[in-house]
Amino acid sequence: MSSTPLSLKSSPASGGLARHWRWAALALLTAAACAAPFQLAPFRVFQLTMVLVYAMALLGLNLLVGHAGQISLGHGCFFALGSYAAAIMMDRWDVPYLLTLPAAMAVTFVLGFALGVPTLRLRGLYLALVTMTIAIFLVPLLKRFGSLTGGSMGLTLAHPEPPAWTGLARDQWLYLLALAIAAACGLVAWSLLRSRVGRALHALRDNESAAEVMGVRLARYKTLAFAWSAMFAGAAGAVNTWVIAFVSPDSFTVNLSIMLLAGIVVGGLGSTAGPLLGGAFVMFVPTFSQGLNEAAPNVVFGVLIIAVMYLAPTGLAGLAGRAGRFAAHIQRKK
Repeated sequence: MSSTPLSLKSSPASGGLARHWRWAALALLTAAACAAPFQLAPFRVFQLTMVLVYAMALLGLNLLVGHAGQISLGHGCFFALGSYAAAIMMDRWDVPYLLTLPAAMAVTFVLGFALGVPTLRLRGLYLALVTMTIAIFLVPLLKRFGSLTGGSMGLTLAHPEPPAWTGLARDQWLYLLALAIAAACGLVAWSLLRSRVGRALHALRDNESAAEVMGVRLARYKTLAFAWSAMFAGAAGAVNTWVIAFVSPDSFTVNLSIMLLAGIVVGGLGSTAGPLLGGAFVMFVPTFSQGLNEAAPNVVFGVLIIAVMYLAPTGLAGLAGRAGRFAAHIQRKK
């Protein structure tokens, strides 16, 4: 006979109820997200669009760090490459902006795979330092090829205009476009993690030696984790170019990579909601703290990271999950 108290056992009915609540919450969140651009001022719509852009980039970083266990301090590099790939195609070759998205994703996927190969024997701090070095070298490299990238002045583009048949304003169109692309990226990541690939990445994260004994091909999945992560960052970079309509090397310093890593740690590594919460953190914390002092964003970032790691080691998503389980436990007691 089991010694587990009856009150602590989960039943199929309670599991089904929890799933219903999750689907209801997802439907409510989707409805609110779709209605947001029609209820908010254009600047707030722009801010929410940038939250979605950062969430796409953090989706890739979450796949690499949270699920594959590979630390990267150079994720902003792929974000920048996706941005420049879209900007160069739009500015130099007059490519329609929607076609720059798959091209940016393909370019960053290949480059991410190429980066994954020489880092196969690195892990932990050494891997972080190598990826950070790549991010540091990117800015002078972009300035070096000024004839293509615009050099220090960058490239100024025209904002994409919505199709006439939509009847939407520009900010509404870009927001809904970013929302659709972010949802598609999230669906792809969810499908990957629920497949054999996801199980292999989790085995790699938990114990590389044990994963190799179980038949997981470490080299293959490490390089693919870098490639997929870079691909999502490239998609975010392309959408970022559409929204900002400007790219410059100084916008993609190593601080961006550090900020993205901080965002996914605060949002919740390995969680479903972590990238979205991290995107909001990356977008709104500097905005609200900039008015206090020029150095305030860095200070606030540090303080919030320490606070989250102390109060919620699994990030804001883990804190929300614990609050939900506590509320469900109280409800069952009643």
